[in-house]
Amino acid sequence: MGPPRASRTRRDSRAAPHRPPRSDDSDARPEHWSAQTARDLVVRLDVPPHATRERCFEVDCSFRVAHPGDGAASHALRVLVDGAQEWSRRVSTDPGGRDSLDLRFRRIVPVGQPLRLTAIAEVDRAVPLGLSISADED
Repeated sequence: MGPPRASRTRRDSRAAPHRPPRSDDSDARPEHWSAQTARDLVVRLDVPPHATRERCFEVDCSFRVAHPGDGAASHALRVLVDGAQEWSRRVSTDPGGRDSLDLRFRRIVPVGQPLRLTAIAEVDRAVPLGLSISADED
């Protein structure tokens, strides 16, 4: 099976609060992009550039793990934005069962620029359950 693929979906307009039309692209709806994997330790999400407008995305990265049951375990998550490290953490895995590392941040993407996101996970005895990235346009 190949690498995880990014998917693009439109948000349901009923779920989003009312926003006035954009002056530069009045028929544009907020974009939603996501990529996930169940067992791999790297996931990449490439949001293509928009030719006519600047966009602001709320990015959500999540790494879920399980504790193996005995002894110490740890897990880590590193997030890259356009190839540069945005955030990194390593923590002990909660011996009570499942644990996660989560990150949310906003990123403004200029006209004509892509947004390249990479989440890199590591485990020491913990069992990976899922790694995901999503980008929701504000």
